[in-house]
Amino acid sequence: MKEVATLLIASCSVFGMNVNAQEDLRENLKFGIKAGANYSNVWDERDQDFEANGRAGFAGGAFLHIPIGKFLGVQPEVLFSQKGFKGSGSLLGQSYEFRRTTNYLDVPLLFTIKPSSFFTIVAGPQYSFLLSQQDDLTSGPYTSSEFREYENDNIRKNTLGAVVGFDVNVNHFVVSPRAGWDFQTNHGDGSSSTPRYKNQWLQLTLGYRF
Repeated sequence: MKEVATLLIASCSVFGMNVNAQEDLRENLKFGIKAGANYSNVWDERDQDFEANGRAGFAGGAFLHIPIGKFLGVQPEVLFSQKGFKGSGSLLGQSYEFRRTTNYLDVPLLFTIKPSSFFTIVAGPQYSFLLSQQDDLTSGPYTSSEFREYENDNIRKNTLGAVVGFDVNVNHFVVSPRAGWDFQTNHGDGSSSTPRYKNQWLQLTLGYRF
């Protein structure tokens, strides 16, 4: 995550030079678009023989800032969000390596606290719709790849989670670091308890408010 932190510091430094000319848009209804990256991983709540490493993916979409006075507000967002992990472990005495890429439609409903025009604190629940999943497995000489698309006709394919973070605002531009995690395991096949892993991710996006 050093790259994400470096990008955030650089962005804030550049924007900070223009704070004195900042427009105060806290009481304005604003629509925006944003794009950036996720760094995601998972954890196994059953704590079995599984090791996972994080991986990067795309994140982007749209948001709407709805003011409730000058210092409070609500910000719903709709994002295409790539998550996943790289893992290794053993099954029946045979070691394996596994890579998963999951494509979600994330819908966070964020409550905002706006102590200044430059800085906004955000937090709230997020509901995620699983759109598709790519699995790649290597075990000894054996390799396999599987891609699935989901129609979301079974609610167990989707997950409820939470997001916290903040926005750094300079006029119409906004830098948005976020951290998120799932409350529920993702029952990706819609009929069983596997996979039993929960997503957790860091996100950094650059947006523009109209």
